[in-house]
Amino acid sequence: MSSLNTNRIIENSKFNRFHTMILFWGTFIIILDGYDLAVYGAVLPVLIEDWGLSNVEAGAMGSYGLIGVMIGAFFFGPLADRVGRKNVILICFVLFSLFTGLCGLADSPTAFSTYRFIAGLGLGGIMPNVIALMTDYSPKSMRSLTVSIILCGYSVGGMLAPALSIYLIPSYGWEIVYMITAAPLLLLPFIWKHLPDATVFLAAKGRTEELRQIMNKINPAGNYTEEDHFEKIDIKQEAGIPVIQLFKNNRALSTSMFWIAYFMCLLVVYGLSTWLPKLMMQAGYGLNSSLSFLIIMHAGTIVGTLIIAKLADRYGSKKMLVPMYTIGAICLFLMSFKSDLWVICLLVAITGACTVGAQNIANAYVSQYYPPFLRSTALGVASGVGRIGAILGPTIGGILLTMNLPIQINFLAFAIPGVIASIAFFFIPVKHAYDYTEKTEDSDINESDTNSKVI
Repeated sequence: MSSLNTNRIIENSKFNRFHTMILFWGTFIIILDGYDLAVYGAVLPVLIEDWGLSNVEAGAMGSYGLIGVMIGAFFFGPLADRVGRKNVILICFVLFSLFTGLCGLADSPTAFSTYRFIAGLGLGGIMPNVIALMTDYSPKSMRSLTVSIILCGYSVGGMLAPALSIYLIPSYGWEIVYMITAAPLLLLPFIWKHLPDATVFLAAKGRTEELRQIMNKINPAGNYTEEDHFEKIDIKQEAGIPVIQLFKNNRALSTSMFWIAYFMCLLVVYGLSTWLPKLMMQAGYGLNSSLSFLIIMHAGTIVGTLIIAKLADRYGSKKMLVPMYTIGAICLFLMSFKSDLWVICLLVAITGACTVGAQNIANAYVSQYYPPFLRSTALGVASGVGRIGAILGPTIGGILLTMNLPIQINFLAFAIPGVIASIAFFFIPVKHAYDYTEKTEDSDINESDTNSKVI
């Protein structure tokens, strides 16, 4: 009887059709997530006019949905490490698709904000678990790349929202760009069929036959049978609170720095996504031109993410993240000065690559930094902390615009958090990352809070 380590099999596997299906559906789900992020900023100028909103009211209304995202991240991240990533992904997919669609039927700011809050619960739980699942099954040599490809879907969705708004709102009103988000619910059976659960969860629950079938898809040459048994990881919980384990085994400093970086970066990302069109209109550009800057920003994000992800797999995520956040802050501040249109477009693209793109790499980094049984928890809690910054971002932007300050001050307010995020990543000790401690001859888990045993 042989005992097989699923992590090692996955790490050494070749990317095949099984990986492709996870990548495809994960990217599709995150495209919808990114659409929801950008669509509010795209329709905001129209909502302000239709409902007579002040800038502060509009910023606060955008934040209600982000409160739901924060709560969803805190709740669904740790929950997935207990009940399975797949189950949580499906629940979250239904929540955010249905209630984002219902936003298009809202007849008042109160109803709109309520639907956005409920949709936010699903949005908060979806990304950490999709990232964790892709990390679970990616070959080690391309983990940052596969996760980053999925997260590029965020920017694709961010480009779709203003693009569709430009063409649909003049003819059908702002409501249509929300209502179409309910259509993907028809694809729920296909997502259920093609997304697997994490191997660590299947092994812990004794679902050995399902695990064996998956491992044969990952490594067809293995031809695993009932004679093959897979290692099971038992996790010693402390007082039933998995978050406590994020601070064990020399991870306290890393966890704290990740939380600070997430808070700062998401403040910038959500603040820009909400107010960039309005800021550009204030700078003298028309509505369509201002929406085009959102498209350029997300296009820069896609290109930057893919390039930096490949470098991160080769040289390490930390070495990429520290300079990226700094460069993004500089370019963001330079956007506030009047310049040639092509220069502004270049600065917007670089800013997208070094803010939203940096956050994509940060998500990939966190998913690899922690052990498999903590991935959803680590990503979920970090995202939840980050959502506090995301809630403040639109509100801060609204307050600053109301104060009628020089436009340079508005941009500087979003540039400074990027510098702080860069400093936070600088202090994260690479030597305590999971990939560092797992390099042993006998087991990929070398920590005091886990035991490996044969089922």
